[in-house]
Amino acid sequence: MEAALGFFTRLANLWSGFLSLWVSDLEKDHPEIAYENSINAMVEKYSTLKKATAAIIRRREEIESRFTSKTKELDQIEADLNTAVESEEDELALILINKQNALQSEVTELNDELQQARQDADDAKASLLNVQSEINKLKSEKDRMLAKMASAKARVQVQEQLEGLSVDAEVKALDNVRQHINSLSAEAKLNKELSGESLDARLAKLRRQTGDVTAKKQLEELKAKRAAAKAAQAQKTM
Repeated sequence: MEAALGFFTRLANLWSGFLSLWVSDLEKDHPEIAYENSINAMVEKYSTLKKATAAIIRRREEIESRFTSKTKELDQIEADLNTAVESEEDELALILINKQNALQSEVTELNDELQQARQDADDAKASLLNVQSEINKLKSEKDRMLAKMASAKARVQVQEQLEGLSVDAEVKALDNVRQHINSLSAEAKLNKELSGESLDARLAKLRRQTGDVTAKKQLEELKAKRAAAKAAQAQKTM
């Protein structure tokens, strides 16, 4: 039986631990919940303390009322005692003296209780005002911290967006394009240079030179025939 109770106790503690961690994470993501919980707890404490303070003040007022009543009664007894002594009412004077002594003791005790009750009431009111001040501080802190958190989140979002639009990434992309274009240009130049030094290119160049030589021979032959024709014509006319 004890083992079973121990098991359920550990299970309850484990569940409480998980619940505490879950609530802690929830409050981190939603700090307004944590502040509301703290403020509500302080308000509840304030309400309880207010009732206790009211009871202390009520007790102080009761003691004050009794003290005032007994003090008046003591003053009256003293006046009656003086009258009895002046009237030589010895028996009555003795009774009044005993009553005066009892009242004096009671008034002294009531005065001590009244002083303590007044101190208790002052302490309770001070505590009440302190709790009230803490509640107001928490409310102000809640507004300030939530605004601070919103501002921090906005800055983080801006930073993430700036990182996503990094200039380095764009420049790197352009560098790749530039390298590709330069590579194509270099390849085109190389092809041109290689085409000028190839066998086909050299043969084509040679053929062009051969064509030029043949054309010059044909031109010289035409000139020679024409000169011969002119010479023959000149001889006929002579």
